[in-house]
This record gives sequence, C-alpha cells and structure tokens, in this order.
Amino acid sequence: MKTLIGGAAAAVLGIIGLAVWWKPFLQLLAGAIPFGLLSGGALAIYLGFDELKDTWKSKDDSFETPAVNKEDVEGYKKEVEDLKKEVEELKDEKEKKAKK
Repeated sequence: MKTLIGGAAAAVLGIIGLAVWWKPFLQLLAGAIPFGLLSGGALAIYLGFDELKDTWKSKDDSFETPAVNKEDVEGYKKEVEDLKKEVEELKDEKEKKAKK
C-alpha cells in the first residue's frame, strides 16, 4: 500500500513538474535525443565489429579434415579406376571411328 501511495505521489509531482518546467524539459529532451542516438549508434558499431571479428576467428579455427573410413577410401579408389578404364575405352572407340 505504501508503494502505491508513493508511486501515485511521484506521478502527480512529475506531472506538475512537467507543467511548470515544460520549456526546460523540451530543451533537455532536445539535447538528450541526439546524444542518445549517437551513443547507441557507436555502441551498435562496436558490437557489430566485435561480432565480425569473432566470426573471422571461428572460420580460421574451425577447419578440420573430415574423418573418412578406409572402406570409403577403397571404394572411391575403385570407382576412380573404373572411370579411368571407361574413359580409355571411349577414347579408343573415338579413335577407331576417326580412322574409318
């Protein structure tokens, strides 16, 4: 209950203060708004640059060679050999057709 009464009294005094000192309040507000925007913009630039630096560091540190099974490697080697043979066969067929 004390908080409610204290809050109501502060609100009433605030309204009276705004009514009495309206022009000084607007002058203060006119000076505070650009300062607040400037401070907020500077803080946003700083935080954005800091975040950008963090992403640069994480890109450099996060490179790892992928883990590959030996079975996969053998399968890839076999597939490459098969493709090499197929390419050679196609080259031979092309040369035979060119000779005719």
